[in-house]
Amino acid sequence: MRNYDDIDDVESHSISFDFRGYLFKVLNLWKFVLLCVGAALLIAYFINVRKQNVYKLDSLISVDNDQNPFFTANTSISFNWGGVSGKVGKIMTAIKTRSHNEKVVDSLEYYMDFLVEGKYRKIDIYKNAPFDFKLDKTKNQVLGYPIGIRFLNKNEYEVFTEYEGTSANAQQYNTKKVTRVKMPEGIFTKSFKNGDTVALPFLNGQLVFKSGYDIAPGSEYFIKFSSFDGVVNSYKSKIIIGTFSATSPSILRLQLSGNNKDKIVDYLNATSAILSKTELERKNLYATNTIKFIDSSLAAVNMNLKDITDEMNTFRNENKVFNISEEITQISDQLRELELTKQEEESKLNYLNNLEVYLNTKTDYTNIAAPTSVGIDEGNILNSVSKIVALAAERQNLEYTTKEGSGLFKEIDRRINSEKNVLLETVDATKKITSIQISTLNKNIANLESKLSGLPEDEQQFLKIQRKLDISQEAYNIYMVKRSEAAIVKAANISDLSVIDEAKDIGGGLIGPNKSLNYMMGLMLGFFFPMLLIFVVYLLDNTIHGSDEVTRMSKIPILGLIGKYRYKNNLIAYEKPKSAVAESFRAIRSSLQFIFKNNKDTEGKANTLMITSSVSGEGKTFTSINIATVYALSGKKTILLGLDLRKPKIFGDFNITNEKGIVNYLIGDDELEQVITHTHIENLDLIPSGPIPPNPSELLMSNKLKDLINQLKQEYDMIVLDTPPLGLVTDALELVQYADASIFMVRLDYTKKGMLQLVNAKYRTGELKNVSFVLNFYKHKSNYNYGYGYGYGYGYGYGVYGNAYHEKDKYSIFKRIKNFLKKI
Repeated sequence: MRNYDDIDDVESHSISFDFRGYLFKVLNLWKFVLLCVGAALLIAYFINVRKQNVYKLDSLISVDNDQNPFFTANTSISFNWGGVSGKVGKIMTAIKTRSHNEKVVDSLEYYMDFLVEGKYRKIDIYKNAPFDFKLDKTKNQVLGYPIGIRFLNKNEYEVFTEYEGTSANAQQYNTKKVTRVKMPEGIFTKSFKNGDTVALPFLNGQLVFKSGYDIAPGSEYFIKFSSFDGVVNSYKSKIIIGTFSATSPSILRLQLSGNNKDKIVDYLNATSAILSKTELERKNLYATNTIKFIDSSLAAVNMNLKDITDEMNTFRNENKVFNISEEITQISDQLRELELTKQEEESKLNYLNNLEVYLNTKTDYTNIAAPTSVGIDEGNILNSVSKIVALAAERQNLEYTTKEGSGLFKEIDRRINSEKNVLLETVDATKKITSIQISTLNKNIANLESKLSGLPEDEQQFLKIQRKLDISQEAYNIYMVKRSEAAIVKAANISDLSVIDEAKDIGGGLIGPNKSLNYMMGLMLGFFFPMLLIFVVYLLDNTIHGSDEVTRMSKIPILGLIGKYRYKNNLIAYEKPKSAVAESFRAIRSSLQFIFKNNKDTEGKANTLMITSSVSGEGKTFTSINIATVYALSGKKTILLGLDLRKPKIFGDFNITNEKGIVNYLIGDDELEQVITHTHIENLDLIPSGPIPPNPSELLMSNKLKDLINQLKQEYDMIVLDTPPLGLVTDALELVQYADASIFMVRLDYTKKGMLQLVNAKYRTGELKNVSFVLNFYKHKSNYNYGYGYGYGYGYGYGVYGNAYHEKDKYSIFKRIKNFLKKI
């Protein structure tokens, strides 16, 4: 006999994960794995065909520092907004602002979609719609609900809806106001002719058929309106801007993704156009403010000139004074020059006073006119005003993207205040100089006027009016020159932003859906999900599935394997002697001979074999009957004892009753000869258990059972004990003392692993002796049950050996299909 004292080591080893067993489990369920992979790939296919294509297109714009060709030191109407790097940052910021995207969406009317019913969804056809809809932006348009357009003929169509509810949200796109409007309940249709004004609570505008489209009667289209703010936010988040390369920081790339390439192209090009226009307006801001200032001054000068002209005409008509002496004329011309110079200085002083007040009282400095408009050419004033206006414009631009109170505002305000303080000091100094100059001019004017005091009063009056007329005319001419200069500068200004490569659909641009990735994901999920599921099931599975698990968990030897065989009763070894299962029992009988030969206590006596299991249903009775049968068929006089007094079974297969049995003998009601039944199998006798007693354990512990076994050993060659399950009751342990060898039944895919630990414990304590395992319901698999040793020749009978000597099981087509589905 082998020594099995190291069973503890086997048990501790059994708790480790059996990766090999898991791998064979996966291989055994390869059809399930393949089915999951196929299902996942099928799902990936449907995802791919149902998802809309996503495209990404781009355009290139250049940011330059284009100087106005008419810009000179004397015509400083416009100014530089900062270097190219500063402009690049401003443009990149502006493109992501809400105000800019609002202008683009409004200009393209992207809140209105033209749709047609597709295979899986409504498809946006954009410019390919056979009609235009000129919506009335002052009226309500229902939001988020497709309104059907069905063409009746070449000149008529109908609007149809089927709305569930009585009201819906609608928007007026001129004010962007959202209100609730009434909706017709259920099915609604109304016919219109081409060009008619559509005036409905939920749709307002004019639908016009496009020329060149052959519209089939009955064809249907849809118009869908979306929230203006929602569309703006969508494009604001999707548009991407960045520098083209590190070596070309002034060239920017605009990128946009979407489902319709025509829409992407138009949005990118409209973005460039509107951005260029906006930048030009900002660049012209200084010139525009100057023109407004000059226009207001011209109006006053023109009015003054008209009044003086009227005064001169009236004076001449009344006084008849037309000519004066040449000397007087020279003095008058000198006076006119001095007064003209004085007027220019007063204009400068007036501008400086207004500028000082403006700087001290206003917070928006973008409306300051150019100092050169009144002839101020002081470099410090020109530079300071230019910087303040530029910073003010930068702050105004920042308000669209940054919350008030941000540190960026504080930095710009600090720079404005610093520049303003410098400018105020310069203005104050310039005012003092200008006032001194005006005072000097007044003295010179007074000296010349004293020379004319001796002239007649009418001539003096004539000279005064003439001088005023000349001065006004001169001032008018100066302002007209300045205005023309500002207009030329403004007209000659060009945007610092130019398009290098406009967006265009030239094919390609597809970025999604990533069909290959979806298939790859489907393949991975389809493979790893069943692998994980099998792993979890395998991890939680506590049943024994193969002989390798038994050998791994216990050192108790496996005596034999019994294949699964469906038959009408348990007498397979007798009625189907050529079957694989019958051969399995004969193999077990051969193996038992080695155990009995090594047992010196049984020499010259009958051998006693006890058969037990952990729980009911593991094939204990089936094995007892067939082992007793193969012994009897070999010529040995055999008796089978039904010692499972709690749940007797063996009598039914021999067509006898259970009225009398071993219980009757043990309680003294009958003699041994009265409870022994001779079966129809030669050399096989049977003692059934008899009526179920109230105290089965006590009966099995009685001396009468010991006497019975001793008596049977004298009369028979082989005694087979069919005992109760070891895992449920302790009756079987009481019978171990009578057994020369014990068989513990293990039914694969049924017996729990914990039961082997119970057997190990009983064996370790000596409660079980000479015990061996017999595996029932063994299935011969392609992986040889994780090993090669047990049962290939006789365990199931479908190898080469079995084909030659064993009867093949005959299954109907229905059973074969059922077994195939079970394997899956």
